[in-house]
Amino acid sequence: MLDIKLIRNQPEMVRERLARRGPGATHSLDELLLLDERRREILVQVEEKRSLRNTVSEEIGRAKKAGEDAEEKIRAMREVSSEIKGLEEQLRAVEEQLEQELLQVPNLPDPTAPEGGEDMSEVIASHGDPRTFDFEPRDHVDLGAGGDTIDLERAAKVSGARFVYLKDELVFLQFALVQFALRKLATKGFRPVVPPVLVRDEAMYGTGFFPTDMQQVYHIDSDDLNLVGTAEVPLAAMHMEEVLDESALPVRYVGYSSCFRREAGAAGKDTRGMLRVHQFDKVEMFSFCHPGRSQEEHDFMRSIEEEVFRELGIAYRVVNIAAGDLGAPAAKKYDLEAWIPTQERYREVTSCSNCTDYQARRLRARAKGEQGGPYLVHTLNGTVVAIGRTLIAIMENYQQEDGTVVVPEVLRPFMPEGMTVIGGRSKGE
Repeated sequence: MLDIKLIRNQPEMVRERLARRGPGATHSLDELLLLDERRREILVQVEEKRSLRNTVSEEIGRAKKAGEDAEEKIRAMREVSSEIKGLEEQLRAVEEQLEQELLQVPNLPDPTAPEGGEDMSEVIASHGDPRTFDFEPRDHVDLGAGGDTIDLERAAKVSGARFVYLKDELVFLQFALVQFALRKLATKGFRPVVPPVLVRDEAMYGTGFFPTDMQQVYHIDSDDLNLVGTAEVPLAAMHMEEVLDESALPVRYVGYSSCFRREAGAAGKDTRGMLRVHQFDKVEMFSFCHPGRSQEEHDFMRSIEEEVFRELGIAYRVVNIAAGDLGAPAAKKYDLEAWIPTQERYREVTSCSNCTDYQARRLRARAKGEQGGPYLVHTLNGTVVAIGRTLIAIMENYQQEDGTVVVPEVLRPFMPEGMTVIGGRSKGE
């Protein structure tokens, strides 16, 4: 969340920067400022009454010591104590309301995020030429059906729409991607983690997914737990309410997990195949870093995403996301989009966000050096490979006329020996 002191001391600056996200982003600022003023007024009254109570208590002590009647002062102290109790209840109520309002306010967009909404995001880099064919290419659904490696019908029978069974060689290809990504990130200073995928509400609020994205989350009422939509959540919450050693920064993790999203509001969008599904696997990187290094760390993490797709041999472009299209926690975000031949367009396959101190303030994740007090770290996250979407990109870009798919050379060391081509035939044949 944002620092209430920043909002109080520089309200117009905050309003101006939030307005870049769209008109709805500033609607609660006036209420926040009123609540903050009310909180400070009550706090002054509480402190004055406590001081009075201390004074009366001392007078009672002196009166008793002198053998004087202190009953009137005792009654006065009881009245003051009752007033303090009432004011403290008011203070708690105002502070709770203030915190709820603060949770609704998104992060301030970075000045280098383009103006406007989704259509105003800017392509800032690209690599490779879009794949062309001298035959009619098939999409990933047809390629998977031809090799019986993607089964949507049985998944729908078992789980409903937007689920998928992966089979045979495609399973090996998925875990080749995982191994490839984990090993690459380990060499770059990221510690491999398999995190829990069920988390408490505190982790969802701490990372900024609650309350704004509640409709996207599967909640388990009986256990009061949530299925995560990204490993970012448990990786970030791992250091909740901790003080890290400054000398250890940046603290970097790469997590592999299944992810779950309800895709509320996406009805009728990308319904064919496994581009937009409720359950998918992902390799995610996360970093806790010094505030002065987060821009550099952001560029470093983005470079890793680019390196992955260069080595996979898939054409891509990098998009600087416009302020109006940023998620609530992000101050700046890059998307990496891969070329999908049958759609004749680039589609998002990874993202990389700098959340500055927005998540750290919610999580109370701090660092401390040899001198000075603890300070909030900056947090960053980035997808190394979203497995489903990366499989789509590989299948469509590496397909051959007979319906087989060539395994990218960089993944072959992680495949069963000799498996350089997958799919292309019905398993019943």
